[in-house]
Amino acid sequence: MAEPKDNEFLDDIADAEAEEFAASLDELEDEAVELDELRAERDELKDRWMRALADAENARKRGDKARREAEQYGGSKLARDMLPVFDNMKRAIEAITEEQKEASAALIEGIELTMRELLKTFAKHGIELISPEVGDKFDPNVHEAMFEAPVPGTKSGEIIQVSAQGFMLHDRLLRAAQVGVSSNPG
Repeated sequence: MAEPKDNEFLDDIADAEAEEFAASLDELEDEAVELDELRAERDELKDRWMRALADAENARKRGDKARREAEQYGGSKLARDMLPVFDNMKRAIEAITEEQKEASAALIEGIELTMRELLKTFAKHGIELISPEVGDKFDPNVHEAMFEAPVPGTKSGEIIQVSAQGFMLHDRLLRAAQVGVSSNPG
């Protein structure tokens, strides 16, 4: 009769080991789940970090572009405000008669020197004069048609009169040259 007790004892040991093994498996499953959760959290944090890094790089690039544009085009409002000064000086110089040149040569020379200095300052800051000539082809990118008229001896789209010169600031149009354009059919 000793055998059934030994079997019970062995069964108890086996049951205990099975319970211990099951507990170990549960613990391993819990650790595996925790490990999967940690990996998912790591991947999410890595993704957020990479996005933050990309955002920072994009912000740096936008800042550099904005700085360059501010350097090149920041004075465009002042430049536009100076264009009427140029126009008025040009009209004043064009209105001078030969008699006035002889009577007030020094004054007129001063006005002409001031005009040259203004143009030199414009050039120094990237402002270029757009000076179309009568007979040039109309370009809507740099010219503004103030009127159209059929003028004999001209082709359609030819400039027939220049009302005001235009200006570019680096590669941007500050003011289109104001011109009259021929509307002859051919």
